[in-house]
Amino acid sequence: MHQPDAVIVRRPAQAQGAQPAPVEYAVAVDRYLAEVSLGPASRRVYRISLTGWAWALVGRQVPNGPLRRRAAPPVVPLALLDSDEAGARLAAALADRRQTADARTVNRELSALRSATGWWQEQGWIRCDPAAGLRNLSGRAEPVPPLTDGQVADLFRAPTTLREQAFWRVLYDSGAQVDTVLAMNAGRLDLAAATASAIPASLAGSEIRWRPGTSELLGWLLAGRRDGPVFLTDRRAPASAAPADVCPVTHRARMSYRRAAEIFTATTRPLDLAGRGWKLSQLRAAGPGQPASR
Repeated sequence: MHQPDAVIVRRPAQAQGAQPAPVEYAVAVDRYLAEVSLGPASRRVYRISLTGWAWALVGRQVPNGPLRRRAAPPVVPLALLDSDEAGARLAAALADRRQTADARTVNRELSALRSATGWWQEQGWIRCDPAAGLRNLSGRAEPVPPLTDGQVADLFRAPTTLREQAFWRVLYDSGAQVDTVLAMNAGRLDLAAATASAIPASLAGSEIRWRPGTSELLGWLLAGRRDGPVFLTDRRAPASAAPADVCPVTHRARMSYRRAAEIFTATTRPLDLAGRGWKLSQLRAAGPGQPASR
């Protein structure tokens, strides 16, 4: 969820010895968040971001999707931030995170870490900043190779939900932008003709086409729904959601790009020899009629 960038106002550092240094990273996070000037929404975003870095500090990957919301973060000694391997582990986590999140999100998470480690240094709790060597991501996405025919075949054999199979098939068949496919509405689908008119108005006039077999998957996914987003989240839409992004039958919200990317990368991580998982753009580029080297 997008949150406005927060303006951090640090209170003066405590006098030396006035507050004992915490042993655990999680306690240091709590104390930092108690001292900085943040609104409730920004404070929650900072906590999520800082908690996410805990896995990296012990050389583990952060759980994805629903698993991340339910997972208890590892216990991390704060002294580990002064170890020689802390910077390398954070750099590896940063490279992994950029596979599933846009540059703005990653940079915001990195900013939260830098602000916290800087404050901990002021307290004398850590000697150095393990995030000092990490660089912000540029907004321009790095080019990635399209999936090969063999990788696409492995993908479509992977166990997953009907929603993901239908979404991936439409993306692969059509070569349309991810946002355009996610903007599809049930009322604009012509399953017999294997086409759909894209929304919102900014995409008016664009038509998405797929193969006949994909229409069968979409028909099963819709199960008689005639209006609302085609691809829905697993949860009820929040009260703030736009009516056009809510299914009138299930009251669930339209799936976001970020969530779709997270699911795709998590599902494909076991299929990727590098262990990082693939990007939706790689699947789109591999589709029929797309210029791709096999």
